[in-house]
Amino acid sequence: MAKLKATILTGFLGAGKTTLLNNLLSSSGDERIAVIVNEYGEVGIDGKLVVETRDDVIELNNGCICCTVRADLITTIQGLLTSGRPIDRLIIETSGLADPAPVIQSFMLDEILASRVQIDAIVTVVDACYVSQQLSLPEAQEQISFADLLLLNKIDLVSESALDRTEVQLRSLNPLAKIVRAGACQIDRSAVLDISAFDLKNILSIDPDILSEHEHEHDSSIGCVAIREPIALDPAAFNMWMNRLVQSIGKDLLRVKGVLNFADEPRRYVFHGVHMTLEGRPGRPWLPAQERVSEIVFIGRNLDETNLRTGFRTCLAEVDAVTS
Repeated sequence: MAKLKATILTGFLGAGKTTLLNNLLSSSGDERIAVIVNEYGEVGIDGKLVVETRDDVIELNNGCICCTVRADLITTIQGLLTSGRPIDRLIIETSGLADPAPVIQSFMLDEILASRVQIDAIVTVVDACYVSQQLSLPEAQEQISFADLLLLNKIDLVSESALDRTEVQLRSLNPLAKIVRAGACQIDRSAVLDISAFDLKNILSIDPDILSEHEHEHDSSIGCVAIREPIALDPAAFNMWMNRLVQSIGKDLLRVKGVLNFADEPRRYVFHGVHMTLEGRPGRPWLPAQERVSEIVFIGRNLDETNLRTGFRTCLAEVDAVTS
């Protein structure tokens, strides 16, 4: 029986992994794809941003699949394999802080996964704007080092000379991976899927102990604050607060993302940020029976949770409901 092909999408916080996943799903045709999305925070945002597919999107939240929810990843894939449901391929989007090594190890050492699943490629999305800053963190280095394909994303936001310098940095960490440049992760799916790029010999040359059990630990200064609020937001107040916030802590704000409920707006508002860069756009309409709730996640160094929660509440449209 042919093994199920698995593509692992990795890359640091805000690089564009979910955008790449959506591009792949949008061009999948009748293919039956099982999707697993992993997020560092307890509130899942990325799963809500994945385009509608005929297959369920499975979310693994509140930890990275390289450590705290690694057992959940194995159990989830085992469940898919034994469910009897027809699956043509598996795509896993890791959290932006995940170390790919333990994830690869899971496919090699678990008996069921090893016999039924074949890793097709480790695809790492690289943020052309911020990769030089992110390389101070071991997770970013490891994501690049273990890649079979490096997708240098957001090339429309930086100069050609800066892209050339970035490629030199990438080559110093990974001389073997193919590098492809893209804007908004626009890349033909044939360049990402069914490329048979994963080679265990190359992985062993990077980490000879990868098949030995070992634990991954994250930088203790990096934390996550997740906020969920049913009261609608005042868009002007929110934009003003966020702009002040990034001016204050932007250097340490590795990632912010949310799906927001703005007052009197029929559509949800999708919000993203990496360091000092913020962007947002209207998303899908709220359904009549759907709970309208704002969910936002902050990931960064030495975050002040009390300050973030207090600041967010100043953006509520119904101030009287909070103060009364």
